[in-house]
Parts: sequence; structure tokens; C-alpha cells
Amino acid sequence: MKFQAQPEITVRINGAGHHVTADARVTLLDLLRERLHLTGTKKGCNFGECGACTVHLDGRRVNACMILAASVDGREVTTIEGLAKGSELHPVQQAFIDHDGFQCGFCTPGQVMSAVALIEEGHASSELEIREWMSGNLCRCSAYPQIVAAVKAAAEKGLG
Repeated sequence: MKFQAQPEITVRINGAGHHVTADARVTLLDLLRERLHLTGTKKGCNFGECGACTVHLDGRRVNACMILAASVDGREVTTIEGLAKGSELHPVQQAFIDHDGFQCGFCTPGQVMSAVALIEEGHASSELEIREWMSGNLCRCSAYPQIVAAVKAAAEKGLG
């Protein structure tokens, strides 16, 4: 296998196919934001520590800043833009609104993506469990009680 400085990547993002060429050093986060203009996924720390860039890769949550774009070739990515169905918000997005699960909103996309995943994974049986499984997502505004309430409400309704 020959090293390609500009690998060709074919990936499904939010259900749509994309074929792009990107430098081998480009992260999934930068591919999403800078090449595909999907700016809902936020660049926070760029070191995998804050969770603002959380997306789903083949149904599992990952920090997009820690994934090389070349490694998503042939895979499925879901971003915050892919959760809503048209103008109808995803139930977890709606729960965040209903429970004021955000203040400045910068961390909200990553928080929502993690919340959807943890509910689907079955890790929302208690507030303690929600806090533990959301611990990779930091909120500088400290809206944690509202975030937990939103996740708990969505999980109780069987929404994920």
C-alpha cells in the first residue's frame, strides 16, 4: 500500500455520500467544519478533552478532533445537523430546550450527541450514571444540572 499525502475519502455524513480529497493530517473535525461547512460540531480544545466536537462514527460517539479524516473512509458519520428530521428537532434536542440545558450554547452540540448515544447505550438509568457517561463533555457555563435533567427526561420518555 502506497502512502498518499492527499487520500481520497468516501464517507456518508448525515445520510449523504461525500467524496473528498484531504491531506493525510486533516482531522474529521476539520473536514466537517472547513471542507464540508458542517459547523454545528464545535472546535473546543482540539485535544480530545472537552467533548465539544462529539459526533457519532458508525453509531458510536467519538471526539472528531481525535479522528483522522482518512480513517473514516467507507464509514458513517452523524453530526448535530443530522439529528433533526427536517424542521422537527430530535427529542433530545427538544429536551435540552425544555430543560434549559444550555447557556452560551457552545458545548450543546457535543452534549446532545453524547446524550443521544448514552441513552441508546442504556446508560441513563440514574442521575449518577448520566453524570458519569456525560463526564467527557465539559460545560464552561456549568449548566450540568439542566443537562442532566434534559437527558433524564429524554431517557424516561424512551427517546434517544
